[in-house]
This record gives sequence, structure tokens and C-alpha cells, in this order.
Amino acid sequence: MANFPDDNELLSLFRESSTKEKGYTLLVKKYQEKLYWHIRRMVVDHENANDVLQNVFIKVWKGLDNFREDARLYTWLYRIATNESITFLEQEKKKSSVSYDDVSSALSEKLVADKDFDASKLEWKLQLAIQKLPEKQKIVFSLRYYDEMSYEEMSKVLETSEGALKASYHHAVKKIEDFILNH
Repeated sequence: MANFPDDNELLSLFRESSTKEKGYTLLVKKYQEKLYWHIRRMVVDHENANDVLQNVFIKVWKGLDNFREDARLYTWLYRIATNESITFLEQEKKKSSVSYDDVSSALSEKLVADKDFDASKLEWKLQLAIQKLPEKQKIVFSLRYYDEMSYEEMSKVLETSEGALKASYHHAVKKIEDFILNH
């Protein structure tokens, strides 16, 4: 992330009233793309991902003054993005009063309906396989595979033990392999 101040500098800018907005703007510019793709992998739809991302940055603006720095800024941002995505998916589930599996099926159908969809391409098969995972495994797989997050970092984001995360990731990979080989 060249050309961006490090997180400590961003926090310093944010904490000074004269540079607060500048610090926040730089933080958004530094992290918005990574957070967008993290969210998009969970909620699938571009518009929904943008809505969730906006909610994330509203929470960041409101909560940054109270950020205690007992976690890295990046970890804190991912925790907020993950929680906002889960909240969004739960609201979708309630709106349609269907199970997570039905929401996941609907997301899979959106993926297949995408004008660029090509079932013969491995990336599309991977996306379909990911949509079929249980919610927790989907999040763990996404953080590890796409964001290359360590289990230690993930345990802080998801507030779960490293052992449980390793097991979730292992099960997710196995299910994805099975799906790709059999479809």
C-alpha cells in the first residue's frame, strides 16, 4: 500500500482535530478496496457490498476515537467488516424468512446469472463452491485464501481459537475440492 501513511500516522492524524478528516480520508482510501472485496466475497452482490462498506466506514468514523490499539487497525477494520457482513446476511435471511442455505442458494444463482459467468472456468467453480459453504467456513476461507491472513490475526478478527479456525479452514478446503472435482 505504497504512498499511504502507516496506521500509527493515520491514527495520529485522526486524533488531531485539525487533521481528523484528512486522517479518516486517508484511512478510507488505504483500506476501502481490501475491505470491499472481503465484504463482496460474503454478500456477493456489488450494490450490497457497497452498502455494507458504507456502514463499515460509518462505524469506523464513530468508533475510531475509542480504538484502544490493543489490536492492529487492520484487524479492527476486518472485524467490523465481517460483523457488518454477517449482520447484512442475517437481515436478508429475516426479510425473506428463509434459512442461510436458501440465502446461499440465492447468492449462487446471482453468481450464475452474472453476464461474465463461465462454469468451465475454475474461478467461477471456486466462487460457487465458496457460496455453498456454511457461513463460518466461508468467512475463514475468504480471510485465509484471499486476504492471506494468519490464523493468529484471524483469531483476533473472529474472536475464535486458532485451532477452531484451522479446522474450519480444513473443512472448507475439503468441501471446495469435492465440489470442484464433482461439478
